[in-house]
Amino acid sequence: MPRRIDAHHHLWDLTRRAQPWMDGPWADPIRRTFTPEDLAPHLDAHGIGATVVVQSSSSVEETRELLALADGWDRIAGVVGWADLTHPGVGEVLAELAAGPGGEHLVGVRHQVQDEPDRRWLARDDVRRGLAAVADAGLVYDLLITPRELPAAIDAVRELPQLGFVLDHAAKPPVAGGERDPWARRLAVLAALPNIDCKLSGLVTEAAWDGWRPEQVLPYAWHVLDVFGPGRVLFGSDWPVCTLAATYDEVVSLAERATLGLGEDERAAVLGGTAARSYRLRL
Repeated sequence: MPRRIDAHHHLWDLTRRAQPWMDGPWADPIRRTFTPEDLAPHLDAHGIGATVVVQSSSSVEETRELLALADGWDRIAGVVGWADLTHPGVGEVLAELAAGPGGEHLVGVRHQVQDEPDRRWLARDDVRRGLAAVADAGLVYDLLITPRELPAAIDAVRELPQLGFVLDHAAKPPVAGGERDPWARRLAVLAALPNIDCKLSGLVTEAAWDGWRPEQVLPYAWHVLDVFGPGRVLFGSDWPVCTLAATYDEVVSLAERATLGLGEDERAAVLGGTAARSYRLRL
């Protein structure tokens, strides 16, 4: 069986650093430290041999910590870290991270664009310079956006063909409300651009946490597979955030059900191969 990869999960230690996005009682179930030892049994249960850990706070120091974790735990094949794209010296910061402990595991950069007041944040000149620096560093840029930011994301991906992008959580479609457009239409426009792949992740937390059914989520997953094609879609659990709405087992089961109609090679791509290619993972 081809190696399975969880291309999107988090780890954090609340004794070292607060997570400012945990800004209400809704986050109480995940308001604790999550370690590799907590994740390992879930990976073992589903034959997942490698992972990509993704930043959860706007902190270069957190990125250093994640790289050090990757250096000490062979299941982490890649780290998507954080750096201030608007800083003139972002290229030097990325070089310093890559040269430090565990730096060979740095595969990408992410920023919480969804939290920026400006829906056109990705169009700013300083941000575009930072994105160009990510490309120069040979890294991928993970897009964390909602449907609100999709137009600016389309422009950025189109105008930076030298940079590989990965869309997180399929741009967070409004699963709970059952709406499709403009999300579906704009996602198809984005998918027509060759330099972006899409994570099949985070959909359960866009559904009603206490009452979602697979039949409500699957049409959104199938649309992702339809417009991107299996060779450009990669599975991610979004653990432990996913546990607000579903268990790790349920998230994996949903991905397996979404890909049930694919050929063997196509399914293997979604469940591991695309992640290895997108992030150039050393497996």
